Amino acid sequence: MRTKVIVIAIATILVAGSAGAWLLVSEKRAAQERRQEFFGSTKEFPTTGGQKMKPEW
Repeated sequence: MRTKVIVIAIATILVAGSAGAWLLVSEKRAAQERRQEFFGSTKEFPTTGGQKMKPEW
C-alpha cells in the first residue's frame, strides 16, 4: 500500500513539473515572437516614391 502511494506521488510530481516546464517554455517563445514582431523591421528598404529629404519652409 505504501509503495503505491509513493509511486503515485512521484508520478504526480513528474506530471506537474513537466506541465510547468512546458508552460514556461511556451510563454518564453510567445514573448520572444511578440518582441520580434514589435521591435523587428523589414529587411526591404524601398527607395522609390518616398518623401523629399529637404524640408520646404
